[in-house]
Amino acid sequence: MTDVDATSETDPAAPIRVIAIDGPAGSGKSTVARLLAERLGLGYLDTGAMYRAVAFAALRRHLDPDDAETVARLAREVDLEVTLDGVIVDGVDATIEIRGPEVTRAVSVVAANTEVRDELRRRQQEWARANGGGVIEGRDIGSVVFPDAEAKLYLTARPEIRAARRSKEVTDMDYETVAADIARRDALDQGRDDGPLTESDDAVTVDTSDHTIDEVVDLVVEYLG
Repeated sequence: MTDVDATSETDPAAPIRVIAIDGPAGSGKSTVARLLAERLGLGYLDTGAMYRAVAFAALRRHLDPDDAETVARLAREVDLEVTLDGVIVDGVDATIEIRGPEVTRAVSVVAANTEVRDELRRRQQEWARANGGGVIEGRDIGSVVFPDAEAKLYLTARPEIRAARRSKEVTDMDYETVAADIARRDALDQGRDDGPLTESDDAVTVDTSDHTIDEVVDLVVEYLG
């Protein structure tokens, strides 16, 4: 498994190949990023899962997600593994729980915490150095975490398409609830001061609304040459 805390044994000055994929919930970025990493023979990192993992850890310890100082300290201390096989938090398999409604409600607040973002960005950059790069997806990867990435992609889709996709993934929430939750998260993610969800000026935008995942991956591979 690939540990986000892995320490690089490579030359820190050596070039790394980072493909940055950003976009809102339901845009298809996680699935596209995974398949793209397979096609390119690169590692894959879901940074959104890292923020969800911190939110999960806070809730598990009965911490208030709005307590910025305490949650920031937790982010620096938590034992966190994000791999293709799942998410391990302090030795506990949280792969399913981090996608649940309780964590989903808390994660935007946790992700707006500047000290949490500083710590997780450090881990993300460390992971990339340790792995010689990779396909890394999130909400500020091309704009903040890896501004010099080899390629920057911004995936999006029409709101109703995004809500329909997400409602299929979460069995305990109906379409209307999911749509409202996505709109709430969009507003929070785009409005936060630190690392807001935004499209980099040099990013290529791909609207996935009317394309299959394989079609999107083919388009991206063709773009990358």
